[in-house]
Amino acid sequence: MNQDYIQSHPWSIIEEGFDKERIKSSESLFSMGNGVMGQRANFEESYSGPTFQGSYIGGVYYPDKTRVGWWKNGYPEYFAKVINAPNWIGIDVSIDGEPLDLATCTNIKNFKRELNMKEGWYRRNFVATTPNNVEIEVVATRFLSLSHDEVGAIQFEITPMNTDAEIVFKPYIDAGITNEDSNWDDKFWNTTNIESNKNRAFIESHTMKTHFNVCTFMQAHLVYGDTIKETPDSLNKEELAIGFEFSQKIKKGEKVSLIKYGGYAVDRNHDANKLMEAANSVLDEVSSLGFDKLLEEQKKAWAAIWEMSDITIKGDVKAQQGIRFNIFQLNQTYTGTDSRLNIGPKGFTGEKYGGSTYWDTEAYCLPFYMATKNQEVARKLLKYRYNHLDKAIENAEKLGFTKGAALYPMVTMNGEECHNEWEITFEEIHRNGAIAYAIYNYTRYTQDYSYVPEMGLEVLIGIARFWQQRVNWSTHRNKYVMLGVTGPNEYENNVHNNWYTNYIAKWCLEYTLEQLNYVQQEYPNDYKRVLEKTQLSNDETGLWIKVAAHMYLPYSEEHGVYLQQDGFLDKDLVRVAKLNKKERPINQHWSWDRILRSPYIKQADTLQGFYFFEDHFTEQELEKHFDFYEPFTVHESSLSPCVHAIQAAKLGRMEQAYTFYLRTSRLDLDDYNKEVEEGLHITSMAGTWMSIVEGFGGMRVRDGKLCFSPKIPEQWDRYSFKINFRDRILKVTVAQSGTIITMNEGESLEILVNGEPIILDQQ
Repeated sequence: MNQDYIQSHPWSIIEEGFDKERIKSSESLFSMGNGVMGQRANFEESYSGPTFQGSYIGGVYYPDKTRVGWWKNGYPEYFAKVINAPNWIGIDVSIDGEPLDLATCTNIKNFKRELNMKEGWYRRNFVATTPNNVEIEVVATRFLSLSHDEVGAIQFEITPMNTDAEIVFKPYIDAGITNEDSNWDDKFWNTTNIESNKNRAFIESHTMKTHFNVCTFMQAHLVYGDTIKETPDSLNKEELAIGFEFSQKIKKGEKVSLIKYGGYAVDRNHDANKLMEAANSVLDEVSSLGFDKLLEEQKKAWAAIWEMSDITIKGDVKAQQGIRFNIFQLNQTYTGTDSRLNIGPKGFTGEKYGGSTYWDTEAYCLPFYMATKNQEVARKLLKYRYNHLDKAIENAEKLGFTKGAALYPMVTMNGEECHNEWEITFEEIHRNGAIAYAIYNYTRYTQDYSYVPEMGLEVLIGIARFWQQRVNWSTHRNKYVMLGVTGPNEYENNVHNNWYTNYIAKWCLEYTLEQLNYVQQEYPNDYKRVLEKTQLSNDETGLWIKVAAHMYLPYSEEHGVYLQQDGFLDKDLVRVAKLNKKERPINQHWSWDRILRSPYIKQADTLQGFYFFEDHFTEQELEKHFDFYEPFTVHESSLSPCVHAIQAAKLGRMEQAYTFYLRTSRLDLDDYNKEVEEGLHITSMAGTWMSIVEGFGGMRVRDGKLCFSPKIPEQWDRYSFKINFRDRILKVTVAQSGTIITMNEGESLEILVNGEPIILDQQ
């Protein structure tokens, strides 16, 4: 049974009632981020119950030495940990000498959390009785500033309800933190300096091995009535932490507030020797504004984001809440301001998976950022991969590939592979194809071809070289084959001729050859430069042509479908519907051996190919493959429901498409996979957006033209979304009665709606 404590609301995530069993889950669901830093929804005050502390800084990581039972040549030396950064949110509180701790308080009532997605803030309030019988009301509000992205702000308000009380606030910053998932219990941080100045405090530290220098900072002051108390009563300085003490006697029914600003200055953006100066500078800026004005800035910044990226749904509050939660988290994770950053699978909400970049970015996230931002944001994601090309070539060299063959990593922080499960590291090589597909997808959508001659052609050549070297010639089949791979369905390892992998390899070779010809004709200077740099020869491209033309693609004449891989039909083909529901999800109940021998598909595999290359197949072929593979799909990857929602909608199966949409949009809110306490599934959230825009809206780009084939679930009255297409802002509104598409900005454009041409002009 899925969790159901999150209340339905179109613009907010709301929890009411205090339950110790769901603390960790809520810490994930109410997480905040601003593209540069992130924070789980941990309590500011002490909490002695189970909790998962999490503060994160974009691009800052630790290379945790690989730990495996048996070392294999080619293993990455480390697994990149998204590390828990020094804690800036802490505010210990005592009431007449008794620590405030919800694990020890009694009569907790009116407990409520709200994550206001429209305005970008998080608030928690409750009434509780401390062990010394003082009843207090607490309202704690915080946000991570989008306009000042190195800082977060907290307003912590307390009102004694049944008596006068002395309240002591102890705001602090703490570098004595650990990761829950350390391989060797290494010390990730080295603290070098702790200082204070009036009501400001600073901890300078650096990561071990990677030596990212960080200054964690804070500033705090007390507000009681018309009195502002900026000077702390005392200073508490420890080996790894520093804090202040503000004490105030409060009359019954009156409110006292602590305002705290905190965050990080990092040497990725500042001189490593002047981090404290940078911290003071940002504190000067935000403290001169004050909490209320800073919050107003936050509301305006989020209003600008929602103006372009919002999707409205009328008639279905759960569906509305789900899509906005996904869009909100995507915008909290990546803003496009820094091409050195990317979209981690957990974003700023947890430590699991490590790394900042998976193939998810190219396969799922790029369309969202292309359509809801200006194209420069998407271009930065492609530039990120170009900047890592040398590392991709090194990754391939470590596995025995030569002559500039490039294997992009499954998991990375800096371009270097850092995933240490052999069946992924060595075998899930289809990720290379997603990089090439993203280049195609970007140029197709934006018509910005400049990326290819400037950067992309070198990437494509490296990828094509890898595929050509990775195949074997089979005299038995008289074809090129691909042995020992893992497809998108990670419930199959070390299989031969995964159809999706073979197909995308074939496509990559053909696409690279096309781009070589185009760049030669249209950008001869770039063509000459790239050929000289890569030393590409006619003999080599001739071999690419041969491999692409003779790639083996497993097919079943009996079923009339491409086979997921060799031997798929040897499995016991029992459909998912016949599984015991008590054994679901199977990855939490079955042995890995049993899973590997089963026909069950974690996520779209063959159907992933039909999603990417939809135009290569007829709708009848899609239908046949969908009907064959979906019944064996357990959807135990967050990336699975969205692809199936899009394809079900294309096939006109709206009830099924709607079910898949709800699953992808509420995957974390309803905790389908029973793991939300570990963090949110950020990259799959882009798939939720695709489920509506590409699924229900039927948006495609074909022959250079924007096309729509809109459909609407019967549960909805109408829905609408905006897209930025080649510097034109279009608004699409689909109702039960019909579709309206308007041009909000930009020059006139001819589009196709259900195959009929329509000219759009600005209103």
